[in-house]
Amino acid sequence: MSNAPGPAGSSTSLLTDHYELTMLQAALAAGTAHRRSVFELFGRRLPEGRRYGVVAGVGRALEAVEQFRFDGPALAFLADNGVVDDATLRWLEDYRFSGDIWGYPEGEIYFPYSPLMVVESTFAEAVLLETVLLSILNHDSAIASAASRMTWVSCDRPCIEMGTRRTHEQAALAAARAAYIAGFQATSNLAAGLRYGIPTRGTSAHSFTLLHDSERDAFVAQVESLGRGTTLLVDTYDIEEAVRLGVEIAGPELGAVRIDSGDLGMLAQDVRDQLDSLGAKDTKIVVTSDLDEHAIAALAAAPVDGYGVGTSLVTGSGHPTSGFVYKLVSRCNAEGQMQDVAKKSKDKGSVGGRKYALRRRDAHGRAEAEVVGIGVAPVDDGDDRPLLVPLVVGGEVVGREDLETSRQRHLEVREELPMPARQMSRGEPVIPTLHV
Repeated sequence: MSNAPGPAGSSTSLLTDHYELTMLQAALAAGTAHRRSVFELFGRRLPEGRRYGVVAGVGRALEAVEQFRFDGPALAFLADNGVVDDATLRWLEDYRFSGDIWGYPEGEIYFPYSPLMVVESTFAEAVLLETVLLSILNHDSAIASAASRMTWVSCDRPCIEMGTRRTHEQAALAAARAAYIAGFQATSNLAAGLRYGIPTRGTSAHSFTLLHDSERDAFVAQVESLGRGTTLLVDTYDIEEAVRLGVEIAGPELGAVRIDSGDLGMLAQDVRDQLDSLGAKDTKIVVTSDLDEHAIAALAAAPVDGYGVGTSLVTGSGHPTSGFVYKLVSRCNAEGQMQDVAKKSKDKGSVGGRKYALRRRDAHGRAEAEVVGIGVAPVDDGDDRPLLVPLVVGGEVVGREDLETSRQRHLEVREELPMPARQMSRGEPVIPTLHV
């Protein structure tokens, strides 16, 4: 599955805030722009009530760094609108990020103050990446965090991402990608299938049934075209009659039926009993209709074989952003020495110093704490796991990986968490974050 850069000319340089460039101009004029600096991307807290978060968007962020070039149209826009002066424009013409980026790999779990990305370069180079990195990781991690909760309570029943029509068309691709990392098995979005190699699924909507003169005609058309293994949508009119028709037309080889309305748990049981009585014991039941992690958990005892999730997933199940920030934590002073710096604002403080992190685990491999070292790596107690990996070295991307690797990582590291992490009730982070 490809995380390769997009087509030539797809510059990401203007996917940023105006003040990134005005800061650059002022720093260049002051002679401070080239001071060695360390920025950190982190979240001060998890979304309210969540017990853990999931890192996603790293691969897309690395693409954005590679494509962060001020091409002719971008420079012309900045000049025509007087965003920066001529000296800054000349500097931007040759912009290439030449520093280092360390970060949590995709699929990893995070907690408050986890240093998800550590960006080391000059102030000028690193500050320009702030907005685009935050934009990508805030969105994708929010989706993955919601998706992880859904797939964990689905009891290994497959979840399909179906939220494209509920969000921006480009955000839909990112959402499908993030959901797949967090355990979803497929997406309805064909562009996500093309770009990222995610399996795609889909059969028919109510409009297909309504198009035909009868439900029988619609089912016959679908089965003849797509085969007996297709999934029939059975709640356009009367569910019981639709199930009877579906099995009559496709036989016991009917692949699945989909229920998209009503009391899904009760209806699923009725449909299961009916399918079994008709000899279609292998026909599966898929449910949709505004599902979230709580609805999926409530269906655990129902004879449901799969879930289609849309709106709740692509909006982060009530938390559409992760609340990450990007702060300067260390920089070279006038004497040429690195100096830790931190923001002291009320309720928006940061912790100065370059960070290192590991997941402290007990003798059974169960996570006990997020340990963040300031200036030096924390001591490994024996079964601890380092969290930061090199993503960019000397301006060259070294941390690109395929989605299957990220997906497998998530399934493994999620199992390290203490049992309360599985609970859907509101709670505190399941392990503490310790600064040492």
